[in-house]
Parts: sequence; structure tokens; C-alpha cells
Amino acid sequence: MSRPTGDVHAFASHVAEAELDDLRARLAAARLPEAETVRGSAPGARRWEQGVPLADLVDVVHHWRTGYDWRSFEERLHRIGQFRTVIDGLGIHFLHRRSKRADATPVILTHGWPGSVAEFVDVVDELAEPEDPAAPAFHVVVPSLPGFGYSDRPDATGWGVERIAAAWVELMGRLGYPTFTAHGGDWGGVITTVLGSRFPEHVLGIHSTLAQAPPGLTTDGLTAAERRWAEETRDFWSHRAAYAKQQATRPQTIGYSLVDSPVGLLAWMLDKFAEWTDTEDSPFETLSRDRVLDDVTLYWLTRTGASAARIYGESHGGINALDPGLRVDVPTAITVYPRDIEKCPRPWAQERYRRIVRWRTPEAGGHFPSLEVPGYFVEDLREGLAAVLAAPR
Repeated sequence: MSRPTGDVHAFASHVAEAELDDLRARLAAARLPEAETVRGSAPGARRWEQGVPLADLVDVVHHWRTGYDWRSFEERLHRIGQFRTVIDGLGIHFLHRRSKRADATPVILTHGWPGSVAEFVDVVDELAEPEDPAAPAFHVVVPSLPGFGYSDRPDATGWGVERIAAAWVELMGRLGYPTFTAHGGDWGGVITTVLGSRFPEHVLGIHSTLAQAPPGLTTDGLTAAERRWAEETRDFWSHRAAYAKQQATRPQTIGYSLVDSPVGLLAWMLDKFAEWTDTEDSPFETLSRDRVLDDVTLYWLTRTGASAARIYGESHGGINALDPGLRVDVPTAITVYPRDIEKCPRPWAQERYRRIVRWRTPEAGGHFPSLEVPGYFVEDLREGLAAVLAAPR
């Protein structure tokens, strides 16, 4: 296997202490609205009908200001290994953990919004160096999307999912991985689908938690459960996707709030961590406050609230960004978590992913499985990628 090229450079993220002091000062001086007017305060999803409840936000802000340790997260990134390279004129940041196993397979893990590389820091080591010697091992690459984290913020339009997928092929080649597997959810799932479709000579197979069908398919022939999935997905895009429409059409406008106010950024993102997780009353039933704050603080310190939002407009105006005619012929493994925001019936998925070799519908988990159910996520990803690698090419 060839080694990384000279175009790849080690990267050390270390924000000045003054930046952290400024964050704490802004949190201390935050101006908050009155409490929500939802009737009653009993635990349950209804508490969140008007957005993040005031009491919940106050609690997280207090912890962010007085208890959260950003330096610990920085150290975790350093231990994995951080790098940058310039692709198509844009600096791309990524984590890279090369396995010691001679039989390891390269995999690129792509995050979405409101995620970041923080989604995967807890699973990289186990994927690269599994405790079970019989388990497959991987050389793990986790890039920050353009405009996210420590990747550069594009200064012109044009960085949609197709261009990002092409950049990932170039990145993996520079690391000495001319062929590789790929995984993603949310925008990462869209980009992973493009990788499998457009670059079959490089992509051995894909694993996705976001299967997307071509448009215009009928519900005829679907089971009752599959019809519910289709209806729930339609309901989401019709009634609960204002954030996506805002970011697709006016990312600059919402961006001022996201870059200027840490509390505004936290509320905008915490709302999604709450709604999209497999919980009943609070995202912190399955997620730790520190894991959520790792992600939010990364957005804050890199000033990427506006630039990250632009991916919605760059990719055909929303997450339903795939070319209607796009088809995937490489082996594909798909996992549909019960509380995800989009759940594609298998008969629909098969219209786009024409070699589904593994399909799973676990009993627990939502939109952020690597954070919600990390043990299951690792096993499922291993088994899914093992299935695509075992499939005939």
C-alpha cells in the first residue's frame, strides 16, 4: 500500500484561551426569552412543541460555562490524528487512524448537519483496532465537510454533494487508498450514495443509515409498516423541516445568529439533537451533555454556523439532493434506525440501490447512532461492510 503524499500535512487544533474566555463571557451575558407557553410541564415530547424548553437550555448553558472541558476534546482529536490537505482549492481537515492490522480495509466516514467529526471520535479506535481479533479492522478516515469544523469555508458557490464526493476520492487516493469503503448518515449518507454511484472503480461498497429512493414512487405493494415509514417521512418534510428550508434559502441570515450568539447556536442545534434521537423527554437520555457540547463548541470556535448551513442550498435546495436518475450498483448495506427522520421502505430503496446485500432495522436508535448506540453502531457497521466486501464485484 502506498503512503500518504506530501500534500497531506499534520494538523494541530489548539484554540487560544482567550477564545474560551470569550465564550464563557458571552454565555454569562446571554439574554434569554421567557419560558415556552406549552401547557403543563410533565415529561414527554410535548414539552418541546415550541422548541427547546427554557429550563433545559439554562441547564446546558450553565454546564457549558462552568463544567465543560474543551481541552479534553481537543486532546481526543490529537490522539486519533488530525491532518489537512488542499483539494480543488479548498483546505480539507480530516481525522485519520491507520490500523495496525495487515488485513484492514480503508473506510471513509462522512458526517452531516448538525453533526461533525465529533460524531465518530468514540468509535474510531474500535473500528481500527477491534478487541476481537476475528472482527474486521479498518483504516478510518473522517473528513470535515467543506465549511464545517477545521475545513476551509468556501468563498464561492459550487461545493455540493457531487463535488464533495469527488474530493473524497482524491483524499483517499492521497492517503494511499485507491479503493475503499464508505459510510454516512444525513448529508454523509447522500455523499456516500454519490460515491457508490459515480465512482464504482474506487468504492468497494457502501453502508448508509440514510437510504433515499428516486422520486415519484407509489405506495402500492408496500406493507402497512412501510406505508407508515413513507407517511412519517412526508410529514417530516412537510411540517418539521423549517430549519432545512431556512438554511437552503437564507443561510446568510440565520448565519449571523449562529456565528454571533453561542446560545442561539446551541438552541438551533439542540432542538435537532432532541427531536431526532430515540428518546421520550430529552436528548440526554442517550447522549451526554459533553458529547453534544463537543459538537456545538466545534461549530462555535471555528465560526462555521453560516458556512455549514450553506450545504442545504448548494445541493439542490435541500437534503433530497440526489440526481433523480442516480443509481448505485456497488454492494450496499443499509440500516434504518427507528427514530430517524427519513425511513425509506426497502422496495423503494431497491429502485436506487440495486445491490442491497444487507438490510437491518434495529429496535433502538435515531439520527445519531454513533452517539446514541455506539456499541451497536460499531457492530452493525462492521457486519455491513463485511457483507459488501464479501459480495461479488
